[in-house]
Amino acid sequence: MPRRRAFGSAAGRVALLHALAHIELNAIDLAWDLVARFCGEPLPRDFFDDWVGVASDEAVHFELLTERLADFGARYGDLPAHDGLWEAAEATANDLLARLAVVPLVLEARGLDVTPEMAAQLARLGDLQSADVLRRIYCDEIGHVAAGVRWFDELCGARGLIAADVFRERIGHYFKGELKPPFNHEARAAAGFPKHYYDLPTVRAAL
Repeated sequence: MPRRRAFGSAAGRVALLHALAHIELNAIDLAWDLVARFCGEPLPRDFFDDWVGVASDEAVHFELLTERLADFGARYGDLPAHDGLWEAAEATANDLLARLAVVPLVLEARGLDVTPEMAAQLARLGDLQSADVLRRIYCDEIGHVAAGVRWFDELCGARGLIAADVFRERIGHYFKGELKPPFNHEARAAAGFPKHYYDLPTVRAAL
């Protein structure tokens, strides 16, 4: 994928909004895939209800972003997009704990790290509408990460596993790349996501 243009131009903002719309469209599919793929697991109804709710939120996000693209005379599909998110789904197709670790606890949590600054940059450029869309997405994503943490912890506990250790093991095996700081510890804490899962200095200090 080519490097996106800076936000300062209309073309740069279209590229950003298009990339975010692609992420949200994939997030809809990922949430529904989680429901359908693991429906045979002995899981409570609340588990599936949570991810149906996530899929609904992601659909709203996609609509908000495509509406904003339309304001610039663009639409989703005008630009190329990567397949990395769906590759994550394929890689974790047979491991529910890996799916929860990679998707909500790495990919969505990364959104908590980077979205506030993107929204702030857009606001500084005077694009308050796009900034408001990103802030709405950011607030919802805290809840999505919270659902991931809650179910990851609960499933690990039910299996007699130490959740933080399982998280690091699954990420090491299934996630391509590294967990990149800086982390938005405040937002992650609001989602119930402890530092000792993902922050290597914190992990090393505890050893």
